[in-house]
Amino acid sequence: MRLHDLKPAAGSTTQRKRKGRGVGSGLGKTAGRGSKGQNARSGGGVRAGYEGGQMPLHRRLPKRGFTNIFKKEFAVINVTDLAKFESGSTVDPAALVDKGLLKGRRDGVKLLGQGDISVPLTVKLNAISRVAREKIEAAGGTVEVI
Repeated sequence: MRLHDLKPAAGSTTQRKRKGRGVGSGLGKTAGRGSKGQNARSGGGVRAGYEGGQMPLHRRLPKRGFTNIFKKEFAVINVTDLAKFESGSTVDPAALVDKGLLKGRRDGVKLLGQGDISVPLTVKLNAISRVAREKIEAAGGTVEVI
């Protein structure tokens, strides 16, 4: 086999259809669009979900639930993430942003108990799980809910 002998497998490549290029091409005149009507026009066609004037499915189905406008959205960190802090330092939202553990605006920060901690820290956050509180106090640290 030589480089000039290489070619694609039979049937794996097809010529693209050149629409509107004369009657002999098989796709001349109307270019495969039929005659007249909304779909024959340039830019024509119906939008997604349109059912010809019939009440569309998304409007026939009942509405469910609601959105609570007073919901609090907490940023979540774990005890494992506190390994970036030195012994005796204070962990608060500003310190977490400095260490790169928090991004964007939320209603507060919640500390969860996944992982272990060995250094004593002072933790001042909006919410702390029971397990996380136990682990920090066992390591000699203190917990304060702000």
